[in-house]
Amino acid sequence: MGRQIRVRGVLLAALLLAAGAGAGCSGPEGQGGPRPPGGGDAKPQPSLSQAAPPAGAPAAGDVLPGLVTTAVARTQLAALKVAPVGTMAGYSRARFTHWAEQGSKCDTRETVLRRDGTDVTQDGECRAVSGTWKSLYDGVVVTDAAKMDIDHIVPLAEGWRSGAAGWDAARRKAFANDLTHPQLLAVTASSNRSKGDQSPDLWQPPDRSSWCQYGRAWTTVKSAYELTVTEPEKKMLTTMLDTCVS
Repeated sequence: MGRQIRVRGVLLAALLLAAGAGAGCSGPEGQGGPRPPGGGDAKPQPSLSQAAPPAGAPAAGDVLPGLVTTAVARTQLAALKVAPVGTMAGYSRARFTHWAEQGSKCDTRETVLRRDGTDVTQDGECRAVSGTWKSLYDGVVVTDAAKMDIDHIVPLAEGWRSGAAGWDAARRKAFANDLTHPQLLAVTASSNRSKGDQSPDLWQPPDRSSWCQYGRAWTTVKSAYELTVTEPEKKMLTTMLDTCVS
């Protein structure tokens, strides 16, 4: 009799131990099982190809960042104040701080060269030492960064005579180094110097296929900074927007 009681006790203890161990095992949907670090459910990490584009990168089909649609550009253009050309009294490029530091030893020029080029490599001082750039204005392909200029879509002098003369130093610096709006673009030095500080009624990119982007960019920047336009300038911008396919 005593032996039967001891056997039953051993069996009961074994059953209790098995039940306790089972409580820590994963059941349906992993309840009670081990959790990944941090206590939450593990989530798949995006591959590099799924990662978001870097801040300030142009939208698909555009070379410049921050471009609005043609319809929005038309609305912006209609809202711009029309005024005669302002005075150049007191103007100096030095009053528009450029190029500003952008971190990691890079200034605005080198940042735009990296953004606008293909397969760009830079040295320890952030200078572009190789890469390929296609100039929007004339369609020329360049492999020497020294032959590229960083153009202000709305030139500093044009900004001055259409409203920037009344700005403070901080706003002029932002205008000269704007990486958010479509204000800065890497183009061939020859096309940039041909443009100078002229408005669209006086100078147009020689490659007509660039007019849609150029017109949208100019209009967007003038709208963002509340700059004025002249009647001839507005008329030419309308012509440029009319070249857009949509």
